Amino acid sequence: MSARKQQLLKQHRRKKRAVLLVAVLALILLGIFAPWWSVPLAVVLGWIAHEAWFADHLFYSPRDDYRYDFPQGSMALPVSLGPHGLHVATGALPVDEETLLLELDVKASLLGRWLDPQVLIDGVESDRQDFERGVSGKRYINLSGQGEALRAGRLRLRGRHCRLAQQGVLHAFRNPDYASQRLLIIAPHADDAELAAFGQYSRCPEAWIVTLTQGEIEAEHYERLGLDKAAAARLKGRLRTWDSIAAPLWGGVPAERCVQLGYYCLQLPGMAAEPSQPFGSRDSGDSDTRTARGFNALRLPGDTDGAPTWLNLVADLTALLDHIRPDVVLTAHPELDPHADHVHATRAVLEAIGRSSSWKPQTLLLYANHLHDNDRWPMGPADGGIALPPCIEPLPADPLWSPVLDAATRIDKAEALALQHDLQTPLSAKKRLRRLIQRALAGRRWPVTGDDEFFRKAVRRHELFWVRKVD
Repeated sequence: MSARKQQLLKQHRRKKRAVLLVAVLALILLGIFAPWWSVPLAVVLGWIAHEAWFADHLFYSPRDDYRYDFPQGSMALPVSLGPHGLHVATGALPVDEETLLLELDVKASLLGRWLDPQVLIDGVESDRQDFERGVSGKRYINLSGQGEALRAGRLRLRGRHCRLAQQGVLHAFRNPDYASQRLLIIAPHADDAELAAFGQYSRCPEAWIVTLTQGEIEAEHYERLGLDKAAAARLKGRLRTWDSIAAPLWGGVPAERCVQLGYYCLQLPGMAAEPSQPFGSRDSGDSDTRTARGFNALRLPGDTDGAPTWLNLVADLTALLDHIRPDVVLTAHPELDPHADHVHATRAVLEAIGRSSSWKPQTLLLYANHLHDNDRWPMGPADGGIALPPCIEPLPADPLWSPVLDAATRIDKAEALALQHDLQTPLSAKKRLRRLIQRALAGRRWPVTGDDEFFRKAVRRHELFWVRKVD
């Protein structure tokens, strides 16, 4: 985590402690000067207000501008927003610029401090993209798939609970269809491939999925079966190993093109720090990756001794690159996605690319399934578009690719997520109650396809990738 984000997190915690202190003092005064029943009533009402409006984990100011840089020479067109829609100069936007991002100032109304500000888009297909409560700054609205309506002057935008600036900049990117090329997807855990790229691998004729870890930790749900911690972790690892091979079949990827490497969750950073040292599971006690490799159709270097070391991981990935010879590698964004396993999965891939003597992919597609500072992104309900995530500190200046998923593909993606055991864990009573409160008081909605938050966040009109060429 960057120094700025650490500072924002500290500020957030200080504010929370200050608010709690003020609340306690107010309750003490209320207990002295008001009837006894007013104290428990105030506690209940305060808790309801917190769950409805203050429970989001937002570790930056909604008044901060997003700070994106794009490659020098990429298309940036001035646009104006008026009562008749979004206007760009006639002929200025070529037909083959398919990924479109509108840079625009968005300012929440008074109501937008309590309800989610929304940008409503009426074009080729209706869309809605939500932003932070109290937003007041530069944001990036995803208009990919709306190019035809924009060129014809039929694209209309309006704000609900927010005001939109009348002038903006349209950033446009031209990409080949990467899903028509040979694609290697690096999934740190089972479900990462589906969350990030189901829409792409399900239409790719030569997609491979390589899952790095068994996903065995945090298995408390399985302890309810009467298992101890180690046995529950082993069961969860077996189930998620199965998921990594079986779930892609729903998207048309045969089992022989799915590879499970069997390393252990949250151990990749330690492996990277001590490359020859084996790092077994924290929870199951296992330390042999071969126990998870029974479904693999390929023999890999790590099969020799099954040691969970960084050297074996990089050797496995190098052998896979040489065997698959992918044109495109899809992996986690190392600067944007903060999950330790995601960061080190991409680090291992880059090291393997550097070591591979027989093959170098042309392109990296980078995805973010997690964020440092906003656990609701993409904000808003399922099936909406994906606006760019918060970027308070500039990222490398990469172009973007944001293909559109039709309604049928979104349903298939939701069902692919439903196959994942890790996304089937029932909500706790507290989270279920919070959702009922937010539905009633804040107007938020969750999809019927599944309870896990990823059914809302990942099943969207777009998928989003940063494009980085391999040197």
